[in-house]
Amino acid sequence: MIRSSKFTNSLLAAVLAVCGVTVGANASAADKVTVQLKWLPQAQFAGYYVAQSKGYYKAEGLDVTIKPGGPDISPVQVIAGNGADVVVNWMPDALAAREAGVPLVNIAQVFNQSGLMLTCKKASGVSSPKDFKGKTLGVWYGGNEYPFLNWMAKLGYKTDTDIKILKQGFNVDPLLQNQAACISTMIYNEYWQVVDAGVKESDLVTFFYEKEGVASLEDGLYVLESKLKDPVFVARMGKFLKATFKGWNDAVKNPAEAAKIVVAADTSGSASEKVQKRQMENVAKLITTAGTKKMGYLEPAAYERTVKVLLAAGSSPVIKKDPGKAAYSHVVWEAASK
Repeated sequence: MIRSSKFTNSLLAAVLAVCGVTVGANASAADKVTVQLKWLPQAQFAGYYVAQSKGYYKAEGLDVTIKPGGPDISPVQVIAGNGADVVVNWMPDALAAREAGVPLVNIAQVFNQSGLMLTCKKASGVSSPKDFKGKTLGVWYGGNEYPFLNWMAKLGYKTDTDIKILKQGFNVDPLLQNQAACISTMIYNEYWQVVDAGVKESDLVTFFYEKEGVASLEDGLYVLESKLKDPVFVARMGKFLKATFKGWNDAVKNPAEAAKIVVAADTSGSASEKVQKRQMENVAKLITTAGTKKMGYLEPAAYERTVKVLLAAGSSPVIKKDPGKAAYSHVVWEAASK
């Protein structure tokens, strides 16, 4: 008896599926990847949007969903609840989460420089870190406070008596309205919001965490440790990294193009090409390995330096013990490099 080709194809697909091989529509289902960003669509995440827009993910056989973040979205909670395969997060938050029971592992480090800084008005009387005492300082929470708390501990300041912490929203209002002497800013975003609001750069003083020796790694890619035991997952994420790095290299090389792509991805319509281009130009300064074979590679020395910084916070360290080499893995990066 001759069966219809439709039946035969269905049977073949079923057999291949049992053997771990996918065909046709099954391929896209098997190769879905969801990435959770740390914040809203902006040039801070340009590489992912560029890779998506220019078909780099599709070329790797991936169906990638990019989920924007926001003030009420925790990448750690999202991945812990299986809402994403991979998340963009800062290492202090990721390591704190790991110690608390969410076993995150860094599989790639796109930003190898920190863009975090405190921006202060000179009129507030702050010209050096020794002037922080007695001042109100704006600090982001939700996992972003760890580098700041570590810095204050290093300076010997008690955050309940020596300084006053203002839990800062994700805006620059406290500085503009003189509610704080200094606020948390990123070199590629909030700093320029202050300038755009009419404050002259000459009237500001900035303290880069990188230059103060208290910087920790930002915007790395993290997955759950158990997933790395699955070779299929590792291979899929290797393709994701390969396409992502290609997107980032393009974004660094062509900020204007990246800005257009980011603006197109912002469904709120609030992003402008001028602002996103400027942001991308500053983001590019934090990715010094762009265009090289080391793109996205987490240097063990940089990891160990961050761990050391996080452990050195006096009586209230970000993490209480060194997580060791288990908190990062090069296996996916190596898969992407093949």
